[in-house]
Amino acid sequence: MSNTLDRSESAAETHSVDLEQGFLDKIESETKIEPKDWMPDAYRKTLIRQIAQHAHSEVVGMQPEGNWITRAPTLHRKIGLLAKVQDECGHGLYLYSAAETLGTSREELVTALHEGRMKYSSIFNYPTLTWADIGAIGWLVDGAAIVNQISLCRTSYGPYARAMVRICKEESFHQRQGFGIMVTLAEGTVDQKAMAQDALSRWWWPSLMMFGPHDSDSAHTQSSTTWKIKRQSNDELRQRFVDITVPQAEHLGLKLPDPDLRWNADRGHYDFGEIDWDEFWRVVKGGGPCHLQRMATRKAAHENGRWVREAAAVYANKQRTNQQAA
Repeated sequence: MSNTLDRSESAAETHSVDLEQGFLDKIESETKIEPKDWMPDAYRKTLIRQIAQHAHSEVVGMQPEGNWITRAPTLHRKIGLLAKVQDECGHGLYLYSAAETLGTSREELVTALHEGRMKYSSIFNYPTLTWADIGAIGWLVDGAAIVNQISLCRTSYGPYARAMVRICKEESFHQRQGFGIMVTLAEGTVDQKAMAQDALSRWWWPSLMMFGPHDSDSAHTQSSTTWKIKRQSNDELRQRFVDITVPQAEHLGLKLPDPDLRWNADRGHYDFGEIDWDEFWRVVKGGGPCHLQRMATRKAAHENGRWVREAAAVYANKQRTNQQAA
């Protein structure tokens, strides 16, 4: 009996090793991992955490901009901002759907957000004080998102990679829209240019924080890179964003709020100052200036929409019943 159990356990271990090796071979050969493929539990959990946080960020990120739809200065600007917020809602839906292919449900993910067990991007805990903030968000926040997300189009998990292709295309329009707003303000009156400069000064450092902690302080960088969930590290992506954005600020005639910012010919990159990591961790842990407001609004919207979800479920069940009867 003992020998039989030993052989059974040995066979199970061999099978597990074979599955692991097959998974790693796919990663190495750039073959996408699909929902029905075998994958390590840690890989699945990492993806659920990352995709869900991304989805939550898109949905919560609608709030600071949605606040300005009715206050945008022209009808053209209102229409553009409304379309952008609608895009962000769609991004959230794509991403929740991608997460569901990993065996979780949208309701579980939303509940985890509401209970504080999942996070969203720290950038959306900052207030939008003026119309120029909408330009700065489009230019900087969506610009940072593009830098981060372009590489995710090549992430190893198929549904996530395919969702990111469309999301990145739409984010590029959002970034251009924001930069266009900043151009208009920077070329406008003295007060308008001052408003653009103020927005840039307030959003610059939070935008750099979007890429996450230093690589040495990131708990997930090593495994995410090994599994090719991420293609570049936090610090590499942050450097690329700085290198892209500095010439854009110069074109606008605006000053980035970093006295240590300068071109380093030896490195071929811009050197820049140290982020206030105390602020970063405080905001990540729920101490952002608008965190309570954002979560209260999100929970209220979810509760107010409960009747819609229930009605849709009843309708779907009725349609299924009718189809089966036919």
